[in-house]
Amino acid sequence: MAFDKPAFVLIHPDDNVLVCCRPCRIGEPVEIDRTAMILGEPIGVGHKIARCALLPGDQVIKYGLPIGSVTQAVAAARHVHGHNMKSDYLRSHTRETASLRKGR
Repeated sequence: MAFDKPAFVLIHPDDNVLVCCRPCRIGEPVEIDRTAMILGEPIGVGHKIARCALLPGDQVIKYGLPIGSVTQAVAAARHVHGHNMKSDYLRSHTRETASLRKGR
């Protein structure tokens, strides 16, 4: 007996993005937090979509932790691209800041 593989998975309940776990087509209906939505673009495995609308400056939460913030508005069920997100983590965790923490 075959089961349909879900399109997206929520890794942590605090996450505001879902992770794609099978290739998804444009126009495909998906359910996010019990709300039916239509994908506006194809989404590849491992990519993120917004669980809710995100405004510029909003943090992207994945694994229950912030992984960056969006630079452009992202509607619910839309792809959170690398080009519309900046990494807050990298800015605060450079070699220079690591050296300063070690007292060098």
